[in-house]
Amino acid sequence: MIVADTTLDDILDQEFDLIVLPGGLPGADNLRDDERIIQLLKAQAEKNKYVAAICAAPKALAKAGLLAGKKATAFPGVLESLNLTSTTITNAAIEQDGHIITSRGPGTAMAFALSLISLLMGPEAAHTVSEQMQAQDFSGA
Repeated sequence: MIVADTTLDDILDQEFDLIVLPGGLPGADNLRDDERIIQLLKAQAEKNKYVAAICAAPKALAKAGLLAGKKATAFPGVLESLNLTSTTITNAAIEQDGHIITSRGPGTAMAFALSLISLLMGPEAAHTVSEQMQAQDFSGA
């Protein structure tokens, strides 16, 4: 069981180096439909800070307008169903376009996590975690 140590309302005005949205349903739909999350994502993007989402969660980034003119990936069919005319949807395991990072799903979760560690703490830290987790070789990309 995971118990939150704060509430969303209590952290809305805080600054973050990175906001990561987990995937899965109905969680991704709940994130997309929560206006507090949308405003938090928009504020993060306005500050040129990182935003990441995996699996179905990139739909929240789309609703916030953060995928316009960007490359993005998600669980197959999630972004395609949104008719995002200015978004280039790829089949990459991880897609980073500027400060927006997206990933496909459960099978890419470890690489996604390691890429975020690399982004925030450097490739050496990601490599160390990769070795400790006995994850597949990680290039730090």
